[in-house]
Amino acid sequence: MVETDRPDDGRSIMVADSDVLVRHAIADYLRHCGYPVVEAASFEEAIEVAEAAEFNTWLVLCDAQLRGGGNGFALRARLAELRPEVTVILAGNFDAAAKAAGELCEDGPHVARPYDSSVVIDRIRRARAARQRDQGG
Repeated sequence: MVETDRPDDGRSIMVADSDVLVRHAIADYLRHCGYPVVEAASFEEAIEVAEAAEFNTWLVLCDAQLRGGGNGFALRARLAELRPEVTVILAGNFDAAAKAAGELCEDGPHVARPYDSSVVIDRIRRARAARQRDQGG
């Protein structure tokens, strides 16, 4: 098992990706690393999870090209309204994601797809450290 900096409070990571094979592969890897993981196959499903009373996610790893009512950039914007405490890491093919980013926001993807598991774990560790710094812990 890979050593991680997972939250001790049991909060999960959401993997939002329309490609079932990619989503399952990275979600299974994160579970293997000890993270609780929730999966969402579309923009709508991710929003449905975020709006649920039992929402318990601290980080969302999202494909910039997410399908179903909005893409990853739109999901990031919506989560900023619904759950501002949640960290969002966008992933994607940089050429396609850059085009979408130009239309929606100044911020582009943070990791490339296909996922490099060591890069994903590094980004999660950095997000966790930033979260702890921001919370004074």
